[in-house]
Amino acid sequence: VNLLTARYLGPSNYGLVNYAALYTAFFTSFATLGLSSLLLKDFMDDPEGAGTTVGTAIAMRLLSSTLSAVSILAIVAAVDRGERLTMTVVALYSMSLIFQAFDTIQYWFQSRLESKYATIATSVGYIIVSFYKVLLLVLGKDVRWFAISNTIDYAVAAIVFLGLYKWRGGPRLHISPAKGRALQSGSFILCGLMVSVYNCTDRFMLKHLLDEASVGYYATATSLATVWTFVLSAIIDSITPGIMQAHRTDRAQFVRHNRQLYALVFYLSVAVSAVITLLARPAVSLLYGEAYLPAVMPMQVITWYTAFSYLGVARGAWVVCEGKQKYLTPLYIGSALVNVALNFLLIPCWGATGAAVASLLTQISTTFVFPLLLRPLRPNGLLMCQAILLRDVFPKRKKTDNSQRKAC
Repeated sequence: VNLLTARYLGPSNYGLVNYAALYTAFFTSFATLGLSSLLLKDFMDDPEGAGTTVGTAIAMRLLSSTLSAVSILAIVAAVDRGERLTMTVVALYSMSLIFQAFDTIQYWFQSRLESKYATIATSVGYIIVSFYKVLLLVLGKDVRWFAISNTIDYAVAAIVFLGLYKWRGGPRLHISPAKGRALQSGSFILCGLMVSVYNCTDRFMLKHLLDEASVGYYATATSLATVWTFVLSAIIDSITPGIMQAHRTDRAQFVRHNRQLYALVFYLSVAVSAVITLLARPAVSLLYGEAYLPAVMPMQVITWYTAFSYLGVARGAWVVCEGKQKYLTPLYIGSALVNVALNFLLIPCWGATGAAVASLLTQISTTFVFPLLLRPLRPNGLLMCQAILLRDVFPKRKKTDNSQRKAC
């Protein structure tokens, strides 16, 4: 459905929708208040207080999301003054932030090893919004109708999340100022903002240094290159509770599980990226049409970003367990500055491909270079290096003694 939508809208309007998406993505870090990195551990440490945790987190996110949506409207009114269509599209898209607050419930399901219910909620949202987009294609509606589809997606998912939470016996929701203070993490909010800077800088600068079509090519490249990454997210979400449990019971197992997760994420990403690099041109031509062929080169570059990006996601469990959150702040500030500088240098020369190269180099720096330079994060950087070299990744086979051999 998204392929048909991109063909229907064309590079310019498709780029406009993705330009609206970057504002929402940028403010998502503030709207979530860094809670996503802390909720799972809180549920595991205090299962009896789950109702208070869920209720407080949703209330906090509703407030921050509303403020974020208002801020987006103010910024667009100043940056894109006079572009009425741009302002309308961004406003419709940004309303999705408010409904995203209810995906807090997914971390409660994860803590109970019931992630399938979170998957059901998001899948229902995808299915309904897909039918909605098909209806728009049939009726020939303009870009504004497509802009609100993201809001519909999250609204449906929110309703299903609440229904499943009640059906699975979720405790009654309460709001507690004390719990709100305990859940606050300025480090994660700032880190999230820095991540948003280098995730959104490319599309923002492509729009203002070049045009909406360049944003469309870059968005196409990113969409195709990362279409499979839900697999990596599922792997990380499934293994993280086990890593957190091992941290409390067996240090050696904790270290080994982290190393195994990093190796799995890295080599799976490399294998898929090699295939995507080879098939990029025929894939873009077949799926999006000749008008999107300028997306081929950015796609061949951005696909290699995935391995390093998801290593950073996988690192979250180690950071939370080891209490190293505050050291992420200088890491991501440096990464954001590097990304902005690289985009300024490379976009005027290479366009969307330059933005892809900037993202790749930034992510490599964030995942390996900067952590090795920061002493508190150096052990994790070394763990990742060991994982890539496959050192102590596979469990050692125990040697059988002579009596066991005779028995065999």
